[in-house]
Amino acid sequence: MPHNALDPELIVETIDKLRARIRERFPEANLGNVADSLLTIAQAHSTRIERIRAPNWLLRSLSIALVLGGLATLVLLAMSIKLHVDDEWRVSDAIQTLEAGVSTLFFLGAGAVFAASLELRRKRRRCLQAVHEMRAMAHIVDMHQLTKDPERMGGRDVDTPSSPARSLGLFELTRYLNYCSEMLSLIGKVAALYAQSFADSQALAAVDEVEDLTTGLSRKIWQKIMILDQSAAVAAARPPAQPCPPPPSASSEVPPAHRPE
Repeated sequence: MPHNALDPELIVETIDKLRARIRERFPEANLGNVADSLLTIAQAHSTRIERIRAPNWLLRSLSIALVLGGLATLVLLAMSIKLHVDDEWRVSDAIQTLEAGVSTLFFLGAGAVFAASLELRRKRRRCLQAVHEMRAMAHIVDMHQLTKDPERMGGRDVDTPSSPARSLGLFELTRYLNYCSEMLSLIGKVAALYAQSFADSQALAAVDEVEDLTTGLSRKIWQKIMILDQSAAVAAARPPAQPCPPPPSASSEVPPAHRPE
């Protein structure tokens, strides 16, 4: 593996470690299921990219046969012209021969180009399908962090019956958002693997869209993390509350001279 290329094995290892961290800290969270799906897709990358890069010998054989047919047509056309050199050659015969030869070459060439482009379109469709899965997974991760509002950590808001549950503390919420950001970054890396292995203009454009999407979603998450960091800093700088002095006893409230006998 070149040093300037992504290593699929290292990406799979990183996703596996992230999944383990999510499972250990949030065993009941559905975010772990998303990590499981991402790991499965990353592990299947090698098999899928081999299917994308594998040549379709049927279409290639058809394309080669059409090209050979075009070459044979050129040879026959040349032989036909040579045979009529010593005979009485009429302009109408020459035009008919040329028209038939050009028409045959055109259809054979168009068929060869279509067969070659059909293989490319099949490979492109498979690659775009894999990249589309990464795009959908990025939106799923965004849905998991959508209700994690850091501004509600102060407890000043009044919940409604339809408000989402707030069971995470400041530290847990920060870690949860960090995991979402890491997963979005890894989704972009898995998508980039397909563009790295299949250099197609439309595939590259689709991968760029996924990377732009994951970068934008991760930027929103980090805005939330910054708000949480500011809340933690304010809480740490706040002086501790002083204990209230005990209330005075009944004997100290009445002067000794006025105490009843």
